[in-house]
Amino acid sequence: MFVAFEGPEGGGKSTALRHLAERWQSRFPEVPLLCSREPGAGELGARIREILLHGTAMPARSELFLFLADRSAHVTQILKPHLAAGGAVFCDRYMDSTFVYQAIARGLDEGFVRTANDFAVEGLLPDLTLLFDLPVEVGLGRIKDKDRLDNEPIAFHQKVREGFLRLAAENPSRYVVIDASQSPEMILEACWAAIESRRA
Repeated sequence: MFVAFEGPEGGGKSTALRHLAERWQSRFPEVPLLCSREPGAGELGARIREILLHGTAMPARSELFLFLADRSAHVTQILKPHLAAGGAVFCDRYMDSTFVYQAIARGLDEGFVRTANDFAVEGLLPDLTLLFDLPVEVGLGRIKDKDRLDNEPIAFHQKVREGFLRLAAENPSRYVVIDASQSPEMILEACWAAIESRRA
């Protein structure tokens, strides 16, 4: 099983992933769980993450290709081998983030970004995508140490939120939208219910 955790900044997806991973490991110890992230998995990913999140400004196309390079290595070297061995994956961001941030928010050609994304993932799609949705101002207000993308204007982050909601509407069989303004307990229960329904 492959679950992607997506959403605008400050939605709490990374925190939820950690708690859900603990629950998975206690409920299904026979299924090894890999918790990963994009960008930043593996040695190459770690180097790319530093450039993307803490480097200087760069052209939107350069940003796109760095994310794709990270994803290609992640899929080929880490995700596919783990899934092929019978494991499960919880991933903090995946291909939909690139489409939303670089195509919808940055304004790059949607057709090209979609095709490039497809090339990078080699057919590996999540079984479930959990979208942690909340108002932009609320999410950004939760972030203490902002990276390069966090510091984009409010209008950029609003496009990101709208982009994720658009993808959720276009892919209802894969997406479950989580109201990230709820209590942590309610968020985790909604996520776990979605995970169990897909696993069944």
